[in-house]
Amino acid sequence: MLQNIRLATAEDYPTIMEIWESAVKATHSFLAEEDFNYFKEVIPRDYLPNLEVYLITEDNEPKGFASVAEGNLEMLFIHNDTRGKGYGKTLYQFMKEKTGLTKVDVNEQNPQAIGFYEKMGFKKIGRSEKDSSGKDYPLIHMSL
Repeated sequence: MLQNIRLATAEDYPTIMEIWESAVKATHSFLAEEDFNYFKEVIPRDYLPNLEVYLITEDNEPKGFASVAEGNLEMLFIHNDTRGKGYGKTLYQFMKEKTGLTKVDVNEQNPQAIGFYEKMGFKKIGRSEKDSSGKDYPLIHMSL
């Protein structure tokens, strides 16, 4: 089983969105359908082209992706079929070494993610009532 992490290209966007959709459906049950559809539209259009996105693959099968901007872990999603197998940790450690990230914002309604980042050494440092799109999903700000 060969694990690899590589920079994603525009050709990877459909795969990235497939991973995103499977992860979000499994962990973000609080997300309203209209907001889910909103993000599904804006992520490949407005976010991915402006971010360096890394894909983790095993035997050339994409398992997850992550992106960091200005020291903030913007995204880390693992396909629901492969959660709990260490891909998230491997990808996180790669991103940390590569970018020196120190911060992450996590949906307050996603306790699994908060637990994951606490295990990785993050501490809660603050909270916002709304997410970065101005929607009513409180964020927990975490820092190493």
